[in-house]
Amino acid sequence: MIPALLFGGAFNPPTVAHIRLAEYAMKNTGREKVIFVPTKNSYISDTQGKEFAFSDEDRLAMLDRIAADHPWMVVSRYEIEAAQQPRTYETMCHYRDLGYQVSLLFGSDKLPELETVWLHVEDICREFGIICMKRSDDHPEELLENDPYLSGLKDGITILETPDDTKDVSSTQVRRLLARMNEDYTALKTQVPEELHRMMLGYLDRGELK
Repeated sequence: MIPALLFGGAFNPPTVAHIRLAEYAMKNTGREKVIFVPTKNSYISDTQGKEFAFSDEDRLAMLDRIAADHPWMVVSRYEIEAAQQPRTYETMCHYRDLGYQVSLLFGSDKLPELETVWLHVEDICREFGIICMKRSDDHPEELLENDPYLSGLKDGITILETPDDTKDVSSTQVRRLLARMNEDYTALKTQVPEELHRMMLGYLDRGELK
């Protein structure tokens, strides 16, 4: 069995924080791989209510490109290619059947959702275990101690302190920056002859415009 962490989420888009935290958690829990499991586009839009979601193909392509330089990453197509969005427990059982000894990796913002949003939580804690990354301003230790539901699960949940340099990075912020860049570039194109558009992008890519 390959010791691994299963890291599910929208990855809309993947950020440096996703990669740094996954590698940090892997090394600090003695695992060899992290399985990135992006959810379906329809789940992001319809269930989570996000205003914008990159396509399934685009998010997979982004993760594949990153994984090419990070051999410890495994990019999963399991949930995206499923007929319906699988529950996390189903996904974990799937990878156990493939020879991975997996635990679930998520941020401490997910802890309050376990009782009301998630299914098979007790099975996940008992059979696989959860590695919970402590996010800025969260107090997961207090939740596990004082919440009547979570306190019954605490033996299956491990809290992991996270590096400070990842706490201000988010997919939401990346999407906002991309939207702003698109607006700025659209405005730029109205001011510059079409023949110079590609040249202007080259200057931007090289950081030559101050």
